[in-house]
Amino acid sequence: MARRISGRSHGDPRGADTRARVKDDYRPSRDEILRYIAENPDRSGKREIAKAFALRGEDRIWLKDLLRDLQDEGLLTKERKRLTRAGALPHVAVLDIVGRDADGVLLANPSEYTGPGSPPVIAIRMSRGATGPVPGIGDRVLAKTFPTEDPTGPAYTGRVMKIFEKRSEAVLGIFRVLKDGSFRIEPVERRQPELIVDKEFQNGAKNGDLVEVEPARASRYGLPHAKVLAVLGSLTSEKAVSMIAIHAHDIPHVFPADVIAEAGAAKPAALAGREDWRDLPLVTIDPADAKDHDDAVFAMPDTDGKNPGGVVVTVAIADVAAYVRYGTPLDREALKRGNSVYFPDRVVPMLPERISNDLCSLREGEDRPAIAVRMTFSAEGRKLKHSFHRIMMKSAAKLAYPQAQAAIDGVPDKKTRPILDSVLKPLWDAYAVLKRGRDARQPLELELPERKILLKPDGTVDRVIVPERLDAHKLIEEFMIQANVAAAETLEGKKESLVYRIHDAPSLAKQESLREFLATLSLSLARGAQMRPSQFNGILERVRGADNEALVNEVVLRSQSQAEYSPKNIGHFGLNLKRYAHFTSPIRRYADLIVHRGLIAALGLGPGGLTQPEADRLEEVAALISATERRAMAAERDTVDRLIAAYLAERINDTFDARISGVTKAGLFVQLPQYGADGFIPVSSLNGDYYIYDETARSLYGERTGKGYQLADRVEVRLLEVAPMAGAMRFEMLTDPKPLPGSRRSFHKAKGRARASQSRFGPRGRRR
Repeated sequence: MARRISGRSHGDPRGADTRARVKDDYRPSRDEILRYIAENPDRSGKREIAKAFALRGEDRIWLKDLLRDLQDEGLLTKERKRLTRAGALPHVAVLDIVGRDADGVLLANPSEYTGPGSPPVIAIRMSRGATGPVPGIGDRVLAKTFPTEDPTGPAYTGRVMKIFEKRSEAVLGIFRVLKDGSFRIEPVERRQPELIVDKEFQNGAKNGDLVEVEPARASRYGLPHAKVLAVLGSLTSEKAVSMIAIHAHDIPHVFPADVIAEAGAAKPAALAGREDWRDLPLVTIDPADAKDHDDAVFAMPDTDGKNPGGVVVTVAIADVAAYVRYGTPLDREALKRGNSVYFPDRVVPMLPERISNDLCSLREGEDRPAIAVRMTFSAEGRKLKHSFHRIMMKSAAKLAYPQAQAAIDGVPDKKTRPILDSVLKPLWDAYAVLKRGRDARQPLELELPERKILLKPDGTVDRVIVPERLDAHKLIEEFMIQANVAAAETLEGKKESLVYRIHDAPSLAKQESLREFLATLSLSLARGAQMRPSQFNGILERVRGADNEALVNEVVLRSQSQAEYSPKNIGHFGLNLKRYAHFTSPIRRYADLIVHRGLIAALGLGPGGLTQPEADRLEEVAALISATERRAMAAERDTVDRLIAAYLAERINDTFDARISGVTKAGLFVQLPQYGADGFIPVSSLNGDYYIYDETARSLYGERTGKGYQLADRVEVRLLEVAPMAGAMRFEMLTDPKPLPGSRRSFHKAKGRARASQSRFGPRGRRR
């Protein structure tokens, strides 16, 4: 007999207490546990489930085994130390409203869905007592989701928390005037068709203008027509390529008048109420072209005889909370943007220049307000204690990474020579101590080169470089990580609300996929629910210097979860940290500003602290800023693709060394390592055999020969076609296929899978 629980209604998360009131000799059924987890997504950890069903002693061991069985059967997945039904939506999600049912109820789909099968349908409801605009078809909303038990209706109901600004049906394109005087719209998206514009719908657009157009209904023959709605700028002007990404991804880039007015009226913060640290020689170390400086560092040996070999590290961060108060126009705009967006030719800042580049930038020799953390480490790199302070500081020097590194390497210049012994060498000594702690912690060590595009004055690409990874970079990175940890520990210890930076372990499905792949290379990955970064590091160490090193690094990277923000802590898997929060970049990340406000409130450091209304909506804020971060990453990636495609457009028929960066049923994605750009080779262009997609081995191999191509293979390709504004390139494969490990052995098995999934392609196969 199963217990019956009195739980929260899935329609109202504020419902009654879910603790079961049952006899002691009953255990819940599998279905009842699954139903409880579905109806209580915010209280679905193992301990919370045990508490809800009043399980104790041996019953808790039974529950642990049952939950593991449900995960192994694919009925449950584990996310953020909480269990969810497999394929379930997050409790707070961004949704697109797509229609209405027969009763007029709005229906929505998740705007991003990576689960199995088709996206679930959500029936939309407004929050109780909500005022203001009502959502409609075509709107994008932020909503809390609750699973339903009706097998004939929508899988979820959704309570709307926020309506995003409505997007029109317009698309972007480049207005082109052809030789015969007709008008065309050149697409800026890879799957967007070319459009015809009739003269009466030109709306003043000129050749080369970036325009917003409304497509008309496509005719049966020929290209579809469109009318120009607005001219956004000319491609002959500077920064036009990034402007495409800004408009395509709806990135706010023009500050409203009231935001500019508030920033312009801001006055420099006063010393009153702050500790005076202006005599401490804090220095900033940033990229040479940095325009804002939000962190400064200092280190010294610990003079406490009880801590021999220990160090004291100070990290000071610009006090943005002194200028940006909750609920003001500045604050609302910062939350709307979520973060700054960095393009090769411009920055779209989270805060106006008056704040980001002036009042909050830790300029050399100028008084600036900051929040500082002073941390003491043992000789082994273990943090012993820390304390936060609201200070007034004065940067002793503005340094670039190569400049600081050169001084340590024995080539100081006029600026670094006077502070070499007093400031720089103690910093490097402290880094050596912290590195011992990092090595003992064993975070995930994926060395992935970061490319940087250098532009000419006209905004076109000059060259692409891979900056050298210096100890100066690693020093600042490790100092910032430790400051972030200290912030999370302090707020957690004070029971203050905060937004964590979380990174979940790879899902069980991704672990199993990686395990199958490694088996094809005679490498093994231990099973177990509690994965550690060190287990991945062991795999990476085993292939270091081998031919398949790049391949294994690539696959391990793709097996990882995506980091995000959440008011609920699950730790940071990649960094191997139990608690972690972003504190060190409040100029460019809203998450850090929340943490600053929390520290001010928790430690009584004066005005500008976290308010209760703000704390009450942290779940919503975390979902918003996680979405804006993904938006920024996509926009930055698209801009790089367009710039590189335009750069290579004059090199049609040239050959390049490339690396296979993706394998799909439709063909191969290849990356040019010199440029960091991707292109595509359709499977239909791979001649001489029928190619079969092997998902486990990440390869395409020939049905007749067993030879083929695998993820991370180095190949030679020829550039055939470029669509610069869409950032798309098509290549031809010049390298012959090679024998693939295990391909002949698993030939019949893979062939069967290929037929079952209709993924068999020949020279005349489907095109992407």
